[in-house]
Order: sequence, then structure tokens, then C-alpha cells
Amino acid sequence: MVANRIALDGAGSVIISEGAEKFMRRMVRFGGLGPGAGFRLIVSPGGCSGLSAEFSVEANAKPDDTTFMVNGLRVFVPVQSAKLLSGITVDFVDTPTQQGLTFYNPSAPATCEESARPAVVQLTEMRR
Repeated sequence: MVANRIALDGAGSVIISEGAEKFMRRMVRFGGLGPGAGFRLIVSPGGCSGLSAEFSVEANAKPDDTTFMVNGLRVFVPVQSAKLLSGITVDFVDTPTQQGLTFYNPSAPATCEESARPAVVQLTEMRR
């Protein structure tokens, strides 16, 4: 897995895998907002990995967003979400039984039946 470690403006760092980056790029491309658009990711506590998530494609960051670049792709993350992403690896899975971004938190407590495996988070696309 090729990955990018991204600093989160004083909130630690997050690792974005090549698969997650490709998914984000695909969403931005199909979002139709032009080449300067970005992928906005909002995470909140919950789910097997400790996180649940929503995304949207936006022309620009919102006032409370942290913006980071993944190989030229703009990613917008609210400040509170950036704090939750610290130390997390974001990947993408596409199997016959699962599809979506995964959030692997190596320090999450073992609370799920298959705690050794990363949790697949069903993303909800936010409507503009």
C-alpha cells in the first residue's frame, strides 16, 4: 500500500493510502465543480473504528476547515474532524462484500467482533 503521511496543522498526522486518494479524486472529478474543487471529509465519534464519516465535494474550504494537499488534491477537514483523524490511516476497500473508506486506528479499544480488522465506514454523501 502506497500512502501519504499528512500533517494536520498541530493536530498530529493522518495517513492517506493510494486507494483512498484515488476514491477522493474520483469523487472530485465526478462532482463537476472544476479542477480547483476539493474533497471535504467530516468525521465524528462512532462506529467500529471509533469514527463515522460523511463527505462532499466543495469548490472551496469552509471557514473552519483545515486544508491539506494529497499529491495536488485539496482535502478539506473541519478542525474537530482533524483532531479525530490524528494517528489514523484512511484506506479504501472494494470487495464483493464491502466498499468504502476504512479508518484504521491502531490505538482503538477492541470493542468490535473483528477488532483486529479495520472498520469499513459507510460514507454518506452530503448534498449541497
